[in-house]
Amino acid sequence: MSLKKKLGLGVASAAMGLALIGGGTYAYFNDTAQTTSKFANGTLDLNAAPTTIIDVKNLKPGDWMNRTFTLSNDGTLDISKVLLSTEYTVTNKSGAPTNTDDLGKHIRVNFLFNQDKAVLGPWSPDSVVYSTTLADLKAMTPDAVANKVFVPFFEEIGGLKAGNSDKMYVQYQFVDNGLDQNQFQGDSLELKWTFDGKQTAGESR
Repeated sequence: MSLKKKLGLGVASAAMGLALIGGGTYAYFNDTAQTTSKFANGTLDLNAAPTTIIDVKNLKPGDWMNRTFTLSNDGTLDISKVLLSTEYTVTNKSGAPTNTDDLGKHIRVNFLFNQDKAVLGPWSPDSVVYSTTLADLKAMTPDAVANKVFVPFFEEIGGLKAGNSDKMYVQYQFVDNGLDQNQFQGDSLELKWTFDGKQTAGESR
């Protein structure tokens, strides 16, 4: 094949390639729109004050102790319930034989009531959360901010709204059962209450 024909064939091939490339491109109208979204979560911030409700020494059977504390919702979300969990440990005095009974069975929580959920004022039956021994309370998780007898327009249904607080009253008693309780002399009981705030149900936003 002559050089002239070869050049002509190369030019024709190149032109065909350009035509194919050009045929694969085209112009069109278009338009775009964008949206942005932001999800900011709220917070649950439950606090108790004071953090040490009671610290007493030299107790004897029959003694009782009245105390107050406050549960506050310092978060941005409402709390539907505040469940109370109870733990305690008993320490025998040094050198004493191991107790045959649980001191927690002899420490009674005579009442724990919520002043802010009461209908009839302090000490009304509807505001009492529970009345039981520490030993029995370990198996329970009562709602500390519940309202058992709700009266519309006069009180909260229950829970703890954001920015609100409930004042709690409690009485502990070392029960005198009229029997020999000498094994508890010199013992100490360390109590821990954990208040667990739960969110309200989800809702359309």
